[in-house]
Amino acid sequence: MSQDPSNRESQTPPHDDDDLAKTFLRESEVVEEALEDGKKVRRKGIYLLPNLFTTSALFSGFFSVVAAINGDFTSASIAIFIAMVLDGLDGRVARLTNTQSAFGAEFDSLSDMLSFGVAPGLVAFTWILQDVGKTGWVVAFLYVACAALRLARFNVQIGSVDKRWFIGLPSPSAAAVVAASVWTFHSFDADAFGFKLLMLFLVGAAGVLMVSNVRYYSFKDVDLKGPVPFVVLLAIVLGFVVISIEPSVMLLLLFGAYVASGPVCALLRKVKSGAKG
Repeated sequence: MSQDPSNRESQTPPHDDDDLAKTFLRESEVVEEALEDGKKVRRKGIYLLPNLFTTSALFSGFFSVVAAINGDFTSASIAIFIAMVLDGLDGRVARLTNTQSAFGAEFDSLSDMLSFGVAPGLVAFTWILQDVGKTGWVVAFLYVACAALRLARFNVQIGSVDKRWFIGLPSPSAAAVVAASVWTFHSFDADAFGFKLLMLFLVGAAGVLMVSNVRYYSFKDVDLKGPVPFVVLLAIVLGFVVISIEPSVMLLLLFGAYVASGPVCALLRKVKSGAKG
């Protein structure tokens, strides 16, 4: 006796979608080798908390690009600083919660490339460097390329250099000085030719310093857990107050001083060694 086709379909086990979902999850799973108690183990999955901070930093970098394209350069610059804060938190959260992973390190590096490489270069170019013609986009590309080289070199030098120092200007600091310059000069409607030349120099110099061998203090040996004199906390509070008065100018001065500290200290060491010789 023949069966109704609709009945045969209703008797088909409804597991196809479940099997497809399980297959997708299995084949898309992240698997990496990690050392636990001195032994290599294969670990599946990723840690959610630190990667949420990295994703937020990535979003801030992308928002900066979109804001720059739309001509909102103040928001674009602020977004880069927000990405800096989030980028500083993801690694610390991973270490505090013991959730470091190779996936997190690679994800963080890719996020940095957008937030501190592509975004600052594009923000500077769309604001003022495009007015300089071919030289403007060449300098903007130089910055982006140097940021990529800086991040690649940093990744392969982890564990082989003194943690107290960065070799070359860190990409977040380079991005900060570019973003602060755009934020400050745009707020003052500075569009004279002299400012265009100044931005060419700032963006180009930040890019070259990233791939240089100039040493920058990393502040990684500062003990944040130990007790400090009361005056230190007072100085930090005063610092926040000063920055809040005119954030763009104060941040430009702060990061400008840090960027200049590397070449200045290198020059002083050279002069000192020459005097001894």
